[in-house]
Amino acid sequence: MKQIAPGVWPTMITPYTEDNRIDYAHVEKLVEWYIERGVAGIFAVCQSSEMFFLSDGEKAELASFIVKQVNGRVGVVASGHTADDIEHQIRQVNMMAETGADNIVLIPNRFAAENESDDVLIRNLDYVLENTDSSITFGCYECPYPYKRVLTPRVISHMADTGRFAFMKDTCCDAEKVKEKIEAGRGIVRVFNANCSQLYLTLKAGASGFSGVMANYHPEAYAWLCKNWESQPELAKKLSDFLGIVSCVEGRMYPVSAKKYLKMAFFPEMSDFSRALDRDKYVPAFQTELEQLRDLYRNYMPMLGLDFGVEL
Repeated sequence: MKQIAPGVWPTMITPYTEDNRIDYAHVEKLVEWYIERGVAGIFAVCQSSEMFFLSDGEKAELASFIVKQVNGRVGVVASGHTADDIEHQIRQVNMMAETGADNIVLIPNRFAAENESDDVLIRNLDYVLENTDSSITFGCYECPYPYKRVLTPRVISHMADTGRFAFMKDTCCDAEKVKEKIEAGRGIVRVFNANCSQLYLTLKAGASGFSGVMANYHPEAYAWLCKNWESQPELAKKLSDFLGIVSCVEGRMYPVSAKKYLKMAFFPEMSDFSRALDRDKYVPAFQTELEQLRDLYRNYMPMLGLDFGVEL
């Protein structure tokens, strides 16, 4: 089974052109931007990528492009697991596996309705595993759309027992529950927290790293925290406090907010168009907050004694 490196796995956004096509020139630039900032891998074709708004062909094309651009320098996991029908899901898994991604990330809410039990989820999950090539390595992600299915330790333990799961993106926002999942995964299923405020707590509990939306703003800070939390605990705690507070910006019409931030700070020619949300509803106060985040980050990191060599 392919191993998943510890560290930061940003949930990659999808840049579009103004006429609503995937902007591969900026996909390439974003891949290089992530890698330059020390990420362990890239989570491609995920909720941040607007995967529910991409056709199956676009998902496969996008993942293949990212894998080719990465060229083995870091890892790549990809989802694209959006279908309601289980036979369609199997076709999506096989299609995404052909892109060369290291790991195909499954969405638990695709396997059971909100009112259905873990037994239903496990049964449907096993059916997919039985009907896909045994060489495919999987992950799972507690995607909040169309509803958030938070996995129980029982399900995580079952995934570990299959010997085919290596990655889990946790979105429960509860450090104690994350700890239970880490224990259930037994080091086979590596747990990556998506919550910024409790990342430091879960790293101390054995989490393998960070896979969240704020890695689209300052991935280098999360990479430093994941690498140095144990050797420099006092500084790590200060950085963690900062990252937890500023992560509130993720509620401001993400992923439009991330696109606007990247456009403002790094890629002035990149469009902030989104298929998932109407960017025209992005209020001026939100933009002011992005500017404040940029300036606060620029000034606060040197105060901590950190210099990532990043110009904003």
